[in-house]
Amino acid sequence: MAHPAFRAAAVRVRTPATSANLGPGFDALGLALGLYDDVVVRVADSGLHLDIAGEGAASVPRDERNLLVRTLRTAFDALGGQPRGLEIVCANRIPHGRGLGSSSAAICAGLVAARAVTTGGESKLDDAALLELAAEIEGHPDNVAACLLGGFTLAWGENGAVRAIRMEPARTVVPVVFVPATPLATETARGLLPHAVPHVDAAANAGRSALLVEALTRRPELLLPATEDRLHQDYRAPAMPESMDLVGRLRADGVPAVISGAGPTVLAFAEDGEADKIARLAGDGWTGNRLALDAAGACVLPLAGAGQ
Repeated sequence: MAHPAFRAAAVRVRTPATSANLGPGFDALGLALGLYDDVVVRVADSGLHLDIAGEGAASVPRDERNLLVRTLRTAFDALGGQPRGLEIVCANRIPHGRGLGSSSAAICAGLVAARAVTTGGESKLDDAALLELAAEIEGHPDNVAACLLGGFTLAWGENGAVRAIRMEPARTVVPVVFVPATPLATETARGLLPHAVPHVDAAANAGRSALLVEALTRRPELLLPATEDRLHQDYRAPAMPESMDLVGRLRADGVPAVISGAGPTVLAFAEDGEADKIARLAGDGWTGNRLALDAAGACVLPLAGAGQ
């Protein structure tokens, strides 16, 4: 493969927050949310300059160890070669370590940006390859599928490949997120999962996952039973007791609530008229916000208004 040519103009990529699992759909179902990170990437003559504002600005590395930079490097290798230099500006709004897909947003931003600044990038790295690479870097496909495609997604493996489909969530569904002040590492939450679960629990989750597809796309009145989980949330409870307590309180009040991804954020589903009221239910120590559903997924946007 010949060394690629790069566009001189900067590229702006916007990636949405995501919530995975959604209760029973462990490592398969994901939802794109209307909370976004923006990344501007420009190929430079030399070096690496990385500017970060917002979430993670005081903690994430500003060198080759940065996840976004590592993803850009991986993507450029797949596209045929590295640029001489990179200038990157990040405006991060997705909380880190909270189960809202901040790492997937960075990974998808890096892949989409690298493809966009590479001449002929889409022919060298198509959407299927982009999903494969994103899932390989992240380690599981649920968040990256929702981040890339937007909407409500189902991801699975087939003959060694990662595939995903996008579904349209019902317009009346309003996501409400309850974000705690303290983060939780995904590795910690995954480490609490057993190697095997009772057959009756696996069977129950299979049925609820199927019901969740119907509930979230066409029959939101079924979301409370559809979001019941026996596969992962209870096992992770010791790492986030306050989150599981909030899930229990909300569900007891008839609100469909789950752990978002690996936690500790809690995701609830509401109707438009009730969303603001539900967002105030968590109490001290939580930030409750209603969000829109994201329909676009990761996308390249005009540079104007990049800081908005």
